[in-house]
Amino acid sequence: MQQSLHLLQAPALELQSLVQQEIAANPVLEEISEPPSSSDEMDDLPQTASESQRDDDWKEYFSQSNVGSSRYTSEDAEKRQFFFDSQSEGIKLSDHLSQQLALSDGDSEIVSAGDEIIGNLDERGFLKVPLEEIAMSAQVPYEKVLKALEIIQTFEPSGVGARTLQECLLIQLKRIRKDQDIEGMIIRDYLDDLGHKRYPQIAKSLKVATERVVEASQTIGHLNPRPGAAYASDEKQNIVVPEIVIRKEEDQWVILINDEVIPKLKIKDEYKDLLGSTGEDRGLRDYLKDKIRSGKFLIKCLQQRQQTLNAIAQEVLKRQQEFFEKGVAQLKPLTMNQVAEVVGVHETTVSRAVSGKYVMTPHGVFEMKYFFTTGYLGQDGQLISNTSVKDKIREIISRENAIKPLSDEEITKILGEQGVQVARRTVVKYRTAMGVLPSHLRKQSKS
Repeated sequence: MQQSLHLLQAPALELQSLVQQEIAANPVLEEISEPPSSSDEMDDLPQTASESQRDDDWKEYFSQSNVGSSRYTSEDAEKRQFFFDSQSEGIKLSDHLSQQLALSDGDSEIVSAGDEIIGNLDERGFLKVPLEEIAMSAQVPYEKVLKALEIIQTFEPSGVGARTLQECLLIQLKRIRKDQDIEGMIIRDYLDDLGHKRYPQIAKSLKVATERVVEASQTIGHLNPRPGAAYASDEKQNIVVPEIVIRKEEDQWVILINDEVIPKLKIKDEYKDLLGSTGEDRGLRDYLKDKIRSGKFLIKCLQQRQQTLNAIAQEVLKRQQEFFEKGVAQLKPLTMNQVAEVVGVHETTVSRAVSGKYVMTPHGVFEMKYFFTTGYLGQDGQLISNTSVKDKIREIISRENAIKPLSDEEITKILGEQGVQVARRTVVKYRTAMGVLPSHLRKQSKS
């Protein structure tokens, strides 16, 4: 459930990182250029009662029949709110590590070296710059750099600061005291064999039962090969990728969902074949079934995410069609609850779904939240959004006499003449929010 909510909220670039992390952690998943022809490749796989319940829970949270039905109680709403509120906003990896470094007991040289290391981590959380270069850049002894790296490798997320995948996994195993067990031996000496699922060969080399190798592989499978991937990188903060395009084609408005930003996944055929040939190896069979079902659920979550975005966009287009036809001045008041009732999800689902998502329109690229705004009732009985009111204020000021600029009271009067009844204090608030100076500071002297 947490995973599905996280995927729903994640913007395009973060979603790509999260999916790549899942691919790295789940060997049965692979990325393909086109989506599979079948919506669910593994329907023939039997489900246990607990797995059926998990799927039902997931469907309940996104079902179009829940909201407004007799089954949707205040307890359901509270439960849903808890799940959504438990999703924390992401922070940059560098900030997260710097906060931990500031609390460490290292001396000033170690802290300087630590700052240099943190600044050179890639998006996975790996250090790809030689320690000698770190020492030169931070102007500290090499030994201090080694100590700083040792400290950073104890930070969260576990595995950060590693220089190789092998080191990353061993750091995580050390944290759970398994680096000297079979798990550690496999990572140190048989990582390639593990990647190709050569369990019998590994078991023979280590002189242990195949079931023990399968058990170890399950533990390793829960490690994170990209510990920094779930955090926002500095470079991605200002990148906007429109996930929705709304445009007119032959007098018809159409919505295009940018599926190119979403990795397309399928279950690898060889693992489906392997599942059918595991025979009496119960441990291996259970492991594969777990990974396949996990992969299926991820694919299902991604499909549902896109369907939810499309449904919300359809309703936004329907209610804001005048905006798309004529521009910002025609933006209508719209609440997330209004859209939620039509789409058939909870209001908080809409809030999470539109967070950080952008729409390309004939009038520019807008964040989806832009289309949700409160408003005022005009003299003609039509609702006017506060965004449109701001636009009208901006237009009025742009046409004023610079030598004798309009006061807030005069702007309020002009708005009233245009059928927009707002208080003077509202004009002051909106003018300030737009960064427009009061009239006495806008005044220009005669040349």
